[in-house]
Amino acid sequence: MKIYGLIGNPLSHSFSKKYFSERFSNEHIENCEYRNFEIKDLQKEIPVLKRDPLISGLNVTIPYKSEIFSFLDTIPEVCKEINACNCIKITDGKWEGFNTDITGFEKSFVGRLQPHHTKALILGTGGSSKAVAYVLKKLNIEFLVVSRKKETLPGIINYELLSPALIREYTVIINTTPAGMYPNVDEYPKIAYENVTPKHYFFDLIYNPSKTLFLSKAEAMGADIKNGESMLAIQAEESWKIWST
Repeated sequence: MKIYGLIGNPLSHSFSKKYFSERFSNEHIENCEYRNFEIKDLQKEIPVLKRDPLISGLNVTIPYKSEIFSFLDTIPEVCKEINACNCIKITDGKWEGFNTDITGFEKSFVGRLQPHHTKALILGTGGSSKAVAYVLKKLNIEFLVVSRKKETLPGIINYELLSPALIREYTVIINTTPAGMYPNVDEYPKIAYENVTPKHYFFDLIYNPSKTLFLSKAEAMGADIKNGESMLAIQAEESWKIWST
């Protein structure tokens, strides 16, 4: 028996268990099981998982994409650069970190880019935000990160500085925060949606619900919108490639 699973908290919104369970069934992959590990205390619960010889691979979601580093035996440079790991391959008890957010976001995101999409706003500063920033650098798209914190660093502004002029100028807006994720579907990032135009491209990493208020408000102004469902499916495929090779 091989056990795969998802580490995070909360996991009520999780797509992974259903996805992999159906895959194992549909493809007649035997002796494999996918479980949710809703971790409340990383320091106490992860050592227990590390001692389980059946666990062969793990996905990692919020809020542990950075905190998991202290339990990894191998950390690639790309994970160090973005300070986030969301996939772990376990071989002979050794935990090796990977990041599939990068591939998942890039493949899902690029198809709708237009020539005028040269500047982007990244809402949020977590592990997913850093993966998005990594991809935007690769694509030569200028970006600013928007944070709730009052004290900011170069390249990072807070929401109070997000003026109508900036909204109009930065025609790609990417939500990497959990605002609007099930069950908190009435939440959304507080930006000036009235300044959104049909030239805008809004991408939300959230996939449940399929259309968040962030996307609905942008769509009402004529913007192109996309949610995180295809990104998640690509990430899942990348995880399986990592685990099965």
